[in-house]
Amino acid sequence: MPETPTFSSLPLKKDGPRGNAWGLYGAKDELGMLNRLNPETTLAATKEIVHGVRITTDWSLDALKIPAFGRQQFHQHIKHKDPRTVNDDILTLNTQSSSQWDGFRHFGYQDHKVYFNGCTQEDIHSSTKNGTHIWVENGGVVGRGVLLDYAHWASTQGLKPKPFETTEITVADLQAVADSQGVSFRPGDILFVHSGYVKALEALASSSKADAKTYTTTQNMPGIGVKSCEESLKWIWEKQFAAVAGDMIAFEALPFQSTTHWMHEWLLAGWGMPIGELFDLERLANECRRLKKWSFFFSSVPLNVPGGVASPPNGVAIL
Repeated sequence: MPETPTFSSLPLKKDGPRGNAWGLYGAKDELGMLNRLNPETTLAATKEIVHGVRITTDWSLDALKIPAFGRQQFHQHIKHKDPRTVNDDILTLNTQSSSQWDGFRHFGYQDHKVYFNGCTQEDIHSSTKNGTHIWVENGGVVGRGVLLDYAHWASTQGLKPKPFETTEITVADLQAVADSQGVSFRPGDILFVHSGYVKALEALASSSKADAKTYTTTQNMPGIGVKSCEESLKWIWEKQFAAVAGDMIAFEALPFQSTTHWMHEWLLAGWGMPIGELFDLERLANECRRLKKWSFFFSSVPLNVPGGVASPPNGVAIL
């Protein structure tokens, strides 16, 4: 496993886009920072299983009745195989209409028109390069998860973050949460940030479907998330995470606040670091708080779709 270069040494491919870490694991690498998940990190992560409590991190596939960004709504068709007492079901879904991993084919450098490790749009259409099936073939996203419960920490500080506005969670906030929880990070960790967004969106939909529809169909919809800036990217890079995830509509605050430090560009296209969005972290946060334990064994195996762009996580945390 190569030593992680300094943040200041980026971009690694000097004639490539800003911030890229292309070539760190080889010119043809399609795993990116998931290379940090290896037999050693897996074995170490199993030691996090202390209580045997299993918690799913997936929101239901039909949770968003009006998915954001004009995405197709989930649909289940149950086919009764009459006259037998037998049923099949046929699912139609956009893989990013509920809990999701963004894969490395999802978001590229907008000005350079290129994806992770130099993958082009032509490659996307003519091959399975950078597909999420590569994650599956290498055992999925499995390792030590660490939850930062920003929502609870903010409440203890007298703060009232507004989930449906451009509310930026800073590095100082994240580090303060980690310090308050007594969390320490290890290379290869999978970072989870709980903002309370999913819970707030459920409450909005429950109280007013019309208001929920108005919000999710708003052009340039705003939302809480990690601040897009050099400081945030440097912190994530130096912590050597394998992947990051949150319960937010995008891991970073929306609308995107920086054209030079977009997390979607740097993490997905630059580093090959999966971004998880709309994870349901409510029960996990409650259990972590109850057990006073913020790290856990995490297992996620995406759908085995050759050339997959994104996928439901199928995630479970075991404390």
